[in-house]
Amino acid sequence: MHKPVRQPAAIVGCRTLGENRMNPTSADHLNADALAEDAPYLAATTRWLERAVIGLNLCPFARAPHVQGKLRLRVSHARDTDALLDDLCGELQSLNALTPDQCETGLLIHPFVLGDFLDYNDFLDVADAAVQTLGLEGEWQVASFHPRYQFADSAPDDVGNLSNRSPYPTLHLLRETSIERAMETMSEALHAIGGWGCEVRESNCLRIVSPAGARLYAIAVPPQRSQVRQGTRQVCSFRWNLVMR
Repeated sequence: MHKPVRQPAAIVGCRTLGENRMNPTSADHLNADALAEDAPYLAATTRWLERAVIGLNLCPFARAPHVQGKLRLRVSHARDTDALLDDLCGELQSLNALTPDQCETGLLIHPFVLGDFLDYNDFLDVADAAVQTLGLEGEWQVASFHPRYQFADSAPDDVGNLSNRSPYPTLHLLRETSIERAMETMSEALHAIGGWGCEVRESNCLRIVSPAGARLYAIAVPPQRSQVRQGTRQVCSFRWNLVMR
C-alpha cells in the first residue's frame, strides 16, 4: 500500500483571499451562498456528519461547531490538483479572516478530483505545505476524510477504516485553538463524572487515569500515509484505542 516517501511539494500559485475562486461567505450565513449544483454534495456530507461523525461520536469535537452554526462547507469543482490547491489556499485564507465566534472549522469537499486514496494521501503533504506557506502553521491544520480511507497497517475492509470514510474526498480545516479547547473540555468532563483524569501525552495520546488509579491510554493510530507528518496533530483523523498501561 505504501508509496515511496515524497518531499512536500513547493507551493506556487496560491490565490489570495480576493482571488478565491470559491464564493466568499458572510460570517452570519456561512453556507447561505452555496451554488445550486452543490446541493447534493452538501446534503450527503451533512447527512454523514450528523448520522455518522456526530451520531456515532466518531469525533468528539464535531458536534458543537455544527449545532452552533460555526461549520462552513464548501464544494470545490476542481478537476486537477492545481485547481484544488488554489481552492484550498483560498478557503484557508477565507476561514482565517473569520473569528472563531464566526466560524470554527470548515470542510472542503472535492468530488471531482483525488478519487484514488493513495493520490489523495500524497496530496495531504501538499496541503500541509500550503498551510506553512500561507503562514498559518500552528493556527490551522488539515485533517482527512475519503470514501476509501485506509489506516496504516489495516486491511482495506477493516471496519476501523469506516471512521474516516466520507461520501466524497474531503479536507477538514481545523483551528488549533479549537482542538486544544475541546481537549480541555474532555478532560474536565471525565473528571466531573467520577474523578477521571485526562492529560495530553505528546501529540497523539491522551493519558486517562481512573478514580482507582488504573491508567488507560487513548492511542491515536496514524492514517495510511507515505510518511508520518511531524508536528501535526490530526486529532479527528485518528482512531482512538483504549489500552491498559
